[in-house]
Amino acid sequence: MIAAVLFDKDGTLFDFRKTWSAWSRRVLTGLAEGDSCRAAALGVAIGYDFSTGGFMPCSPVIAATPADLADVLLDSLEGWERDALIAHLNLEAARTPQVEAVPLVPLLAGLLARGIRLGVATNDSEAAASAHLTSAGIRGAFDFVAGYDSGFGAKPGPGMLRAFAEKVRLPCRQVAMVGDSRHDLLAGRRAGMQTIAVLSGMTPEAELVELADAILPDIGALPGWIAGQSH
Repeated sequence: MIAAVLFDKDGTLFDFRKTWSAWSRRVLTGLAEGDSCRAAALGVAIGYDFSTGGFMPCSPVIAATPADLADVLLDSLEGWERDALIAHLNLEAARTPQVEAVPLVPLLAGLLARGIRLGVATNDSEAAASAHLTSAGIRGAFDFVAGYDSGFGAKPGPGMLRAFAEKVRLPCRQVAMVGDSRHDLLAGRRAGMQTIAVLSGMTPEAELVELADAILPDIGALPGWIAGQSH
């Protein structure tokens, strides 16, 4: 039986495209100092299309860490040091309004009422994750919030996932890792958790199916899936 759920953040709790397209446009335009052609070129470097607001499947914005994203951008930027660019990306991320994938307050309240422990494991920074959850009014629902910089490593490594299981004192087999990317599901498999893919992110179902114990349209379907596992 599932006794705890560990959520990815972007593309899982929050709608990826509606949130991070605006962030990408704003941040890249700022880094390009308002030069639209240069901003578009930076977009190409990170797999973001200014004309459509969409992302390439390989875009590091989707599943990589801010440090990984900075490393890609540094090849096209002058006058930036790596640590300063990472700090800038993290600050801009923390300031970015999030669009909920589904109404989160009632969903999480329902899971908590059933005694399910909740956590978040994201390749965003811990500070940005906490800011986003607080802004949505849901930070208090989670026993555990970790980012790539929390000391457990980043996904697809299993460090954050194992730390959550230890925090809630449950075996990993009783925890479901819910995410929208291969990084999320690989991390879940490596930790020995059940893996639930949601299609509210940017990764096609065909790329998730081999790593998922179940595939749901979004996390709104999660309570019904969990109820089905208990029968």
